[in-house]
Amino acid sequence: MAIIERDFYLRDTLTVARELLGQVLVMESPEGTVKGRIVETEAYIGPMDAAAHSYKHRGRDGGRTAVQYGPGGHAYVYLIYGMYYCMNIVTREEGFPEMALVRALEPLAGIPLMQKRRKQEKLNALCSGPGKLCQALGIDKESYGADLCRPPFYVEWGPDRGSERIAVTPRINIDYAGEAREYPWRFILADSPYLSVKEKREF
Repeated sequence: MAIIERDFYLRDTLTVARELLGQVLVMESPEGTVKGRIVETEAYIGPMDAAAHSYKHRGRDGGRTAVQYGPGGHAYVYLIYGMYYCMNIVTREEGFPEMALVRALEPLAGIPLMQKRRKQEKLNALCSGPGKLCQALGIDKESYGADLCRPPFYVEWGPDRGSERIAVTPRINIDYAGEAREYPWRFILADSPYLSVKEKREF
């Protein structure tokens, strides 16, 4: 499969988050290559989005959000609860701190390595959440800022989604974000058994 080029990411964030569904996230390492098909994403749209890390920022701060202000197609990786990494794909052109969080994957390749890393045998539990998929793929702080348009860490085109149903829901675990928690900015392949959360109202 061909690697997705940068122009794909330099577009409206909601469009990118939706169209990432069905594409394949790939990590190559000395341990082996692992791949997962993206089945769930969330959009985070800059300084006006109370759920975004760049909320109320007035510009590039040189801190953890710095990569968000660069061009789309780079990885924004951060730690939650002091122990789990989450991986986002920066969107739009330089100067707009927007991104799509990859929330869940369908394991495709390198599954024994994923199972070893996760200490988990069940396929539908390997990558069913942002922290789980980072552990399964070996994504950590060293992945921060990675250019996802070239190996070893990249996104490639997946097969056509066919008749798979795409659904839209509010985002997850952002109760702190006021009215932003209701924005319909989560996108899922609705019938996938690999989602992080299935019981969320659809629009």
